Amino acid sequence: MTQASSAAPTRRARSGGGAARRAERTAVRIETARFIERNIPNFEVLNEEALQIIEHNAETVLEEIGVNFVENPAALAHWREAGADVQGERVRIPRGLARKLCATAPSQFTQVARNPSKSVEIGGRNLVLAPVYGPPFVRDAEGGRRYATMADFEKFVKLGYMSKWLHHSGGTVCEPTDIAVNKRHLDMLFAHMTLSDKPFMGSVTEPSRAQDSVDMCNILFGEQFVQDNTVLTSLININSPLTFDATMMGALEVYARNNQAAIISPFIVGGAMAPVTVAGTLTQVLAEVLAGVAYSQLVRQGAPVIFGAFVTSIDMNSGAPTFGTPEASHITYGAGQLARRLGLPYRSAGSFCGSKLPDAQAAYETANSLNMGLLSGVNFMLHACGWLEGGLVASFEKFVMDADQLGALHSFAKGVFMDDNGQAMDAIREVGPGGHYLGCAHTQANFKEAFWRSDLLDYKPYETWADQGSRDTQELAGARVKKLLGDYQQPQMDPAVREALLAFVEQKKHSMPDAFA
Repeated sequence: MTQASSAAPTRRARSGGGAARRAERTAVRIETARFIERNIPNFEVLNEEALQIIEHNAETVLEEIGVNFVENPAALAHWREAGADVQGERVRIPRGLARKLCATAPSQFTQVARNPSKSVEIGGRNLVLAPVYGPPFVRDAEGGRRYATMADFEKFVKLGYMSKWLHHSGGTVCEPTDIAVNKRHLDMLFAHMTLSDKPFMGSVTEPSRAQDSVDMCNILFGEQFVQDNTVLTSLININSPLTFDATMMGALEVYARNNQAAIISPFIVGGAMAPVTVAGTLTQVLAEVLAGVAYSQLVRQGAPVIFGAFVTSIDMNSGAPTFGTPEASHITYGAGQLARRLGLPYRSAGSFCGSKLPDAQAAYETANSLNMGLLSGVNFMLHACGWLEGGLVASFEKFVMDADQLGALHSFAKGVFMDDNGQAMDAIREVGPGGHYLGCAHTQANFKEAFWRSDLLDYKPYETWADQGSRDTQELAGARVKKLLGDYQQPQMDPAVREALLAFVEQKKHSMPDAFA
């Protein structure tokens, strides 16, 4: 009687513990990892002599060849007042002037999220990861390749919110082609602001749309808060080679005046918009960044900016861009060194690939591109997940495949722990010759966190994998997309703020006719 009585509670305790663990495993948890803080060295490909040559040549480009600021009389006036030689739209910048102007840009800044716990520090040893940007098409296994819609856009924002290793909601994660060109930025911003609480990007396709972005942030954060803090980081592409168009510069001017961050990013396709050599391309990249960052500081000293470099080369047979190549890696590593010498945060790399499907080609090229971004010292990685077909397509399956792999970057960036636990001498003593480590105290204390583990990839034995349908990675990714969207829970927002944002969007859209070009 006593034995039976004493045994029963033991069985119930085991059952309860197992049930609790199962409940914990199946419960919906929305986690966002802190931005990466590297504890590993940057990989550097250029020695001091090479860096000095490239810096000298970039200054020569600015002084002797110059850059064009097209259809922008105000910019030309700024440069003339600063001491540049302005002839027509050509601006020649005396040696040392651009670098001197760049010195007022901050080396690191905080982009504040509406959820303060998800704010990010851009610069230093940090890496902030943001999703794909700009594709007009989307792809999934069920619907194939098609023009993107606003419904697709909202799904990507939700996936970004649900992705633990993604720190940033991004910007134009796909182009919602079912909405007028002159109005879609309003719906995209509203989606980022309401469907996620991570930081996001502003519109750059027209200066007035940049102002709309600032105005909507004034509603979300408060006008004075926006002037005192950076709440937007936006992408300003340079029309390489050496051309700064009025649309992008107009957006830059809006953001700089309002203390909002801009990525000054040459758009490099080696062999088409830059020389075929690494050193020549780096010279042009540096010249363009110097001119762009310097101009931002002419608009407002201290405006936050990022040294950008979108880098690809061209296939000389087809003319198509190529990704994950050794040459792109050389340029990305070298540009990182140049950015650090300027004291600026650095943007480059991403989940780049030229493949039409989320297949082996996509995986190889993306792995090369993500790892070079981590090792080159990138501080802001746009396109970190979802990129397909040279950036023409945002893929739902590849989004979650890439987002999963971003966890490996987090783990690798931690470096090697050399404390007593890391040295594991107690484990080596306990096990001794011929033993095994599975049951030792050190393993039991560390096994949950010892190894990074994918939330997507299949580690099962062959028989189990076959019994469960022999699914490949794309199928597993499709299932994960559905699960994440099914588990999605919208972050809370003050109803009055949401209504004010919606009223702004509706008023703006009603104030102008639709334009689809």
